[in-house]
Amino acid sequence: MGEDVKLVADLLDKDLAGTYRRTASSGDSVDPAVVDADLAALERDGYVILPDLLSAAELAEIRAEVTPLLDHTGRNGFEGRATQRVYSVLNKTRSCDRIVDHPRVLALLDRLFLPNYLLSMLQVINIRPGEQAQMLHTDDGFYPIPRPRKALGAATIWAIDDFTADNGATDVVPGSQLWADRQPAETEREPVLMTAGSCVFFGGTLWHGGGANRSPHDRLAVTAQYCEPWLRPQEAFTLSATRDTVRVVSEDIRRMLGYSIHPPFIGQVDGMHPKRLLETDEPG
Repeated sequence: MGEDVKLVADLLDKDLAGTYRRTASSGDSVDPAVVDADLAALERDGYVILPDLLSAAELAEIRAEVTPLLDHTGRNGFEGRATQRVYSVLNKTRSCDRIVDHPRVLALLDRLFLPNYLLSMLQVINIRPGEQAQMLHTDDGFYPIPRPRKALGAATIWAIDDFTADNGATDVVPGSQLWADRQPAETEREPVLMTAGSCVFFGGTLWHGGGANRSPHDRLAVTAQYCEPWLRPQEAFTLSATRDTVRVVSEDIRRMLGYSIHPPFIGQVDGMHPKRLLETDEPG
């Protein structure tokens, strides 16, 4: 037992997270009373709407940048046969960075997860007219840990267009984050109604799904998902995000892409902190 304790102590002495200490996230700029209220709603209902976080100019820029990327529809019923999706967004436009690292979102993540939590997915989703309702699901259900439990991930869905009852607004099942093995009924779906520029934040244990688009117009959204730092993200950003991209994003995004360490050394590269990779001129 004594040797084990000494081994742990030696490892902590070489803690790579201490080499590049984590800087405070931009979530620190948010009034703690606002974060308290957001967190209370999240714990009560399983989700919280954060209204009007993006300006009209920011929305216009996102729409102009991502619309040309919408070139094909989904491959199966879950993706949506009439739904367009864009992956590897960070390599294609900088317009969505403000969604990934918005202070109001990071303030909640700072409360929910361990330091150096990761970005798990960033995706553009455009639900076109005629799309059927997506099957209800949870976003961290693929982690094989029984429920009920604390959420291991969290998701944001940002309305680039208004979310209405008819155009495919995300449906949620309030309170379902607390369930064990119960499956939701279709009649329990409730649409998240919010104006363009708003965001819905929910934990990975909440049952939800895209709504049916019965309107004549598209419903454009961007989703960013996050997870604990000791979990494998859905999107392998250390492979998909080029080193040139990592160099230009914010420190918050860089950390969430995996250029960080979960103590004492989870995430190391060749025995060193991954940030060392950015100190060379090598493209990637």
